[in-house]
Order: sequence, then structure tokens, then C-alpha cells
Amino acid sequence: MEMSTGGPGMSSHQQRSMKRRRWGGLRQQWKLLGLFEIDQQHEFYSLTCMMKEGLAAAIQSTIDNAPANELTDEDFRLEVTQIHKDFTMETFAGPVFATLRGSLGMTEQEYQQSLCSENCYLQFISNSKSKADFFLTNDKRFFLKTQNKREIKFLLGNLKIYMEHLRKYPHSLLVKFLGVHRIQIPRRRKKYFIVMQSVFYPDDRINARYDIKGCEVSRWTEPAPEGSHIIVVLKDLNFEGQFITLDQQRSWLLRQVEIDTHFLRQLNVLDYSLLLAHQPLHHDERHQGLSFATLIVRAKKSVNPGSSPIHMNAATVPGAVVDEDQLSLSETDSGLKKPHSQDASRSSSPRTCAKDAGPAIAEAELQDFQAQNRRLLPNLKNPLHIIDGPEQRYFVGIIDIFTVYSFKKRLEHLWKRLRHPGRSFSTVSPQTYCLRLCQWVQDHTK
Repeated sequence: MEMSTGGPGMSSHQQRSMKRRRWGGLRQQWKLLGLFEIDQQHEFYSLTCMMKEGLAAAIQSTIDNAPANELTDEDFRLEVTQIHKDFTMETFAGPVFATLRGSLGMTEQEYQQSLCSENCYLQFISNSKSKADFFLTNDKRFFLKTQNKREIKFLLGNLKIYMEHLRKYPHSLLVKFLGVHRIQIPRRRKKYFIVMQSVFYPDDRINARYDIKGCEVSRWTEPAPEGSHIIVVLKDLNFEGQFITLDQQRSWLLRQVEIDTHFLRQLNVLDYSLLLAHQPLHHDERHQGLSFATLIVRAKKSVNPGSSPIHMNAATVPGAVVDEDQLSLSETDSGLKKPHSQDASRSSSPRTCAKDAGPAIAEAELQDFQAQNRRLLPNLKNPLHIIDGPEQRYFVGIIDIFTVYSFKKRLEHLWKRLRHPGRSFSTVSPQTYCLRLCQWVQDHTK
């Protein structure tokens, strides 16, 4: 894309003015598109190139110096600075995030390839009130989002309990933070950014996306025109009259949303969102039976998502094989036994099935497994955020967990009560926010 700056007879002021108008026009078009490539003409091209270079070096350092099996307090406080030609980049708590990436079943090499490939990043123009910039890797697997210093300090300060929550509930719907960095370019302000796993991956057949907060004020977005390729993230009021139809997995979703929002309530945060998307299942996906091989793969992924299912053997297959339509949550869970490792998501292999163990041990470990609210994960990419219903595949995750219920937010709550009497809005106490979002999921699932 070439941008002419005008004819030779134009003054420099006129040329700059025309360039600004054209740039502004392009920005308006991009806002309509929602997602576009950051090519050499883009204002963020230089920054994203530096991000790629910095991330390549940071990840290579992890590849060359694999973190120890047990994380230490020092790992959570670690800051590593790497100097590049035009910038420096700091990586915070690198071993911690490397451990989390490993628990999700991704290698450092594939993480590096996705973040640092020659393909341009994509910029996502959201309808969020946030001033953050959102970038997507070209394969749309990872989000990069700029954050302010307060938000980064909050995340790093609560990183240990966040990791503990994911260890205790390895099938949590909370967004997976995969890296925290700060880039410093001479004569510019330091820029913090985080890397996250995209909830909407793979997105090739997604036909609707929603950002749900469980309230009504400012919760409507004008849908994209019929047949257009514009990406619009809709809101609560757009979803009214619809349901998340899960049948047997509904109780799992209700319980996990309750667990995750209670955790956020303990952090005294609010204004987080439940991301939701859906796509129709293919005919063969709707009517497939739970074959022996499929059960092996899905059970392996459920107990130990961080290792390849290829090396499963018959000794680790849980219980009797039944049709998927006949499986209830309790029946699904009852065939599996929690690994001895404290971190179930990183254990090397699942143990033998519960029914082969002694009755007392089997019952205790079954209760532990059910307490962790695990489910039989789909044999798909990004399985922790994918739930299949009878007709639709749903992508579900909880994001934006940095807004603390501060004195400023309390004042905002009082002001909104006066401005929107009798209506529900996002700025409420963490307890109310938690209960309200759980109620929304209860009311909109079946």
C-alpha cells in the first residue's frame, strides 16, 4: 500500500495535513474490519518487529536453560534484561511462565515459532474502553496486549496464587498468561506487554463472538452487516434469547465458572469478561461414538494435557468404554485417577484406573479428581477452552482480570447508581459481580 503525500507544489504543512487525513481514513476503515495485518506501512510495524526479536531471544534463553522441576520464590521475582541493537527487553518470572506453557502441552520451540515467525502480527481493534493495544500472532494462537505498570504489578504480585489455582483446577477457564515483558526504546516510554493464549483458537469457523459481563448498561454492539467478513465482538444484550446448549456438560461449566469467579472475588477484582464463541459441529462430530482410541486420547488429555497421547498404553485406559451419549459427568470422572504428582497437569503419565486400585484409595482419589472439577477434554487444539454441545462447539474463557475494586471504583459505583437507577452495570462489588456472572451462565445455559 503506497501513500502519496501530494504534488510537488504543495507545502510541507499541506502534505502533512493530507497524510493525516488519509491515515485517519485508513484507521476508520481498519476499525470497521476489526482485524488487519501490521505491514511495513503500519504505525506499529517497528514496535512489533522489536517485540519479535526480543521474544525470540527470551524464549531461546529458556530453550537453552530449561527451568528446574520445582519453582522457587526467586523464580517468581526473576527479571532478566537482554540488550538488543535498538532496544532492551526485560522478561519477568520467565521460569514460571515456561512451566505453565509446558503444562499446557506446548513446546518452547512451537511457542517461539508462533510468536517470532516472519509473518506479520495482526492488530485487533476492539470495542473495549481499554487504551491497550491488542496484537495477534499471524496464526491467531496468541494474543499480545500492552498493559500499564499497575496491572503488571498486580499480575506479578498474584502470580503465585494464580499458578496455584491452575494447579488445583487444571481445567480452569481463566485466561492463560504465558509471558510478561517490558520493552525499552531510547527516548520513548517503557512499554509493558503480556502474552496470552487466545480463547478463540482455532477460529476458522467461528460465526459469533461475545464478551459477557452479566449486566445491561452499555452492553449492546451493532452487529456486522449480513454476509460481511467484519469481526465484531458482541455483548450481553446481543445474546438475549439465545442459550449455550450443552446437555451433560452444563453442570461442569456452571461449577467451573463458580470456582473461577470465586477465585477472582478473593483477589478483589471485577469487570472481567466471559468470552464466548460458537460454531456449528460437522455432521460426523455430532454423531461420533466414543471409540476406544478416542477415549484413550481424551482421557490422557484430561489427566495430563502436557504430554503427547501417542505414548499411551492399554494399562492407562480408564474403565469400561461406553457410548458418549450415556456418559454423565460423574461416570466420566469415575474412570480416571489423579496422578501422584502434586502438579497433575505436568505429571509424566496418568496412573492406572481407579477401579483397579484398592477401594479406599480409589474412592479418595476419585473424590479428589471430582473436587478439581475435571472433565473429559476434547481431542482438539486449545481443549481447555472448548466445550462441545449436541449441535454447537463453544469456546469459553475468562479474561481481563486486572481491575481491582479500589476507592475510585467505589465512587464510580455510586455515580452509576445515580445515573442508571434500577439498571445493572459493570461497576459493582467483587461479590456482586461474581454472583451476577454465575447467575448469567445459569440463566443462559441448558
